[in-house]
Amino acid sequence: MLKHIKTFFDQYLVPGSTTDGAPPDHVLRLAIGALLLEMTHMDGEVSPEERDAVETAVLEHLELSEGEAKELLEMAEEERSESTDYYQFTSLINSNYTLEQKVSLVECLWRIAYADETLHKYEEHLVRKIADLLYVPHSAFIAAKLSTSGDS
Repeated sequence: MLKHIKTFFDQYLVPGSTTDGAPPDHVLRLAIGALLLEMTHMDGEVSPEERDAVETAVLEHLELSEGEAKELLEMAEEERSESTDYYQFTSLINSNYTLEQKVSLVECLWRIAYADETLHKYEEHLVRKIADLLYVPHSAFIAAKLSTSGDS
């Protein structure tokens, strides 16, 4: 698995490919992908709409090509299935994301939760938990929910 991840990073996320000369955050992208994928599993059934919403979120939020997004999601699924908690993912995001970026990620989670037009109580619980771990203010959490609930 590590060889596969290294190959992906070497192929798609080479140094200098991000703005401001900062090195790309490979692990951060995996963490975000894993959290987005976790949402699809919360109601016990991964719907095609939820999977499409994750792919869209990765394409837009992480600004990857379709091929890069699919490969990243395969690796993120492995990370998600092997993880024991969310802290390992949210601590990376907290260290590297602004509040605005964190709120955008919470909006992505809401879009995935609403993708199948049914909000399961475990989906709402996950968004609330992730928002708390990311120190997103409750008002921003509610605003993100209200702005995305009308999208579906």
